[in-house]
Amino acid sequence: MAKYRKLGKTSSQRKALMRNQVTQLIYHGKITTTEARAKEIRKVAESLIALAVKERDNYETIEVDAKIPLKDKDGKRVKEVVDGKKVTQYETIKKSVKKDSPSRLHARRQMLKVLYPVVEVPEAAAGRKRNTKNVDLVAKLFEDIAPKYADRNGGYTRIIKVGPRKGDAAMEVVIELV
Repeated sequence: MAKYRKLGKTSSQRKALMRNQVTQLIYHGKITTTEARAKEIRKVAESLIALAVKERDNYETIEVDAKIPLKDKDGKRVKEVVDGKKVTQYETIKKSVKKDSPSRLHARRQMLKVLYPVVEVPEAAAGRKRNTKNVDLVAKLFEDIAPKYADRNGGYTRIIKVGPRKGDAAMEVVIELV
């Protein structure tokens, strides 16, 4: 018996499909796809969530000094003349930063191997690069999803059958995070 479904695709196409659908599942919380694909997506998604649950509290918070530029009332940087050159003035503030332990860093990089980068575009500026934000799905896994499933031993996803697709009668399902 095979360890995975081939889904009628070459290995590179299949890996890209899995990465894309797992990324969308974690970003949106649920997606609609065929039953065979959903069963394969479930394996990858549940392993990522289990990794996030295991490593969610594995960091230390440290205090660092950060230099930030001073700004005037218009939001422009304040400059002063030193030795005939204009130099930006900086202010030092205390900032707390999360420092990952080595195992959490490894888990983060394992997740990044699977997840594609997601760019969030506001509806008003569709098709423009302005005001787009890169979404950190790994942070979403650690901070939002992992605490929700902390007391659960697996079974993070649910597959609900919708019915046959009109074109080819493939069984369509909704896969969602529980």
